[in-house]
Amino acid sequence: MHRDLAVNIAADIASIQSIPAVPTILETVAAITGLRFVCVARVTGDSWTTCAVLDRLAFGLKVGDGLDVTTTLCEEVRDTGLTVVIDNVSTDTRYRDHHTPRIYGFQSYISVPLFRPDGEYFGTLCGLDPVAANLSAPVVMNSLALFAQLISGQLESERILADARHALLGELEAAELREQFIAVLGHDLRTPLSSIVTGAEVLRMQQLPPDSMRVVDRIRRSALRISGLVDDVVDFTRGRMGGGIALALKPEPALQAAFEQVVAELRGAHPQREIIAELAIDGAVLCDAGRLAQLMSNLVKNALVHGDATRPVRVRAHRLDGKLELIVSNEGPAIPPQTIAQLFKPFWRGNPGVDGQGLGLGLFIVSEIAQSHGGVIDVVSTGDLTSFIFTLK
Repeated sequence: MHRDLAVNIAADIASIQSIPAVPTILETVAAITGLRFVCVARVTGDSWTTCAVLDRLAFGLKVGDGLDVTTTLCEEVRDTGLTVVIDNVSTDTRYRDHHTPRIYGFQSYISVPLFRPDGEYFGTLCGLDPVAANLSAPVVMNSLALFAQLISGQLESERILADARHALLGELEAAELREQFIAVLGHDLRTPLSSIVTGAEVLRMQQLPPDSMRVVDRIRRSALRISGLVDDVVDFTRGRMGGGIALALKPEPALQAAFEQVVAELRGAHPQREIIAELAIDGAVLCDAGRLAQLMSNLVKNALVHGDATRPVRVRAHRLDGKLELIVSNEGPAIPPQTIAQLFKPFWRGNPGVDGQGLGLGLFIVSEIAQSHGGVIDVVSTGDLTSFIFTLK
């Protein structure tokens, strides 16, 4: 048998074997007809192979065994697409001298064609017995036709399921390779970026003309922006590959100072915008201060991009009843509820026409940092005010 054909037949056998109802169908066919050998056979142009067998005659065929298709009546079923039924070979004018009954020693026989839903011939639901039986009775014929339809339908379901599994496996493999590539790329970009930032810092300490200093500052800001994008991509990749956002939890007494540093940096990066901060964090907070600073920075950047440019962005952080609450608010049109549901998805950007939105990972990373801390991030947007609220117990 050709290798590809053998592989396909093996897959067809596995499909039949995976249908839970097949053994029950064979038992029921045997009970209805009285036949002691019943099977589902895969029939091609040059092969006949058992896919499921009920053998109470010690006929000797097991799953995967084959017969010379030219010695069977299933070849006729394949060619005509019609059921072959024999109640009694000895009185049947068509088959009493046929070679198949002589070879296999049966008196009663039935073979019902099995088709895939697209009309392709699959094989047969067949049975035989050395004793004559009333197989042509309407109740028997109708029952076997129903069972054949059931098997055919299940074959299509198994094919669809197998295709879906194959497609999913391919997508998972492609996604894993893509994310591994992004992680490696992010790692390899850090070294040259670090050199650019360091070089810009060194140049800023020199006595350069104002025009040159502006160029150096632009280089530094651009390098820091690229570095931030790389960090976002690496965090996203770790989260998608199951690692989650890495945390270094410890009681942090200087969280307020970390938040103040974020506000100072963003005021320097956006001198034309007003950022009003009200920070009152007493005592130590069990957290990763660097990650919470990243969360706050992403929220403020989001507010700067999407808020009314003529109105201030407000940042408020305080502790109440042992809970840390961080609120970042901006004025501007309310966010529709259907948009709020999408905000924390990766690579989703609410308004592609707005400059400076980056990759659309900022709010996704906010959500990941919040979840990693066991905190909650909520969005309230009504009237002309939108607030992102992070709560940590």
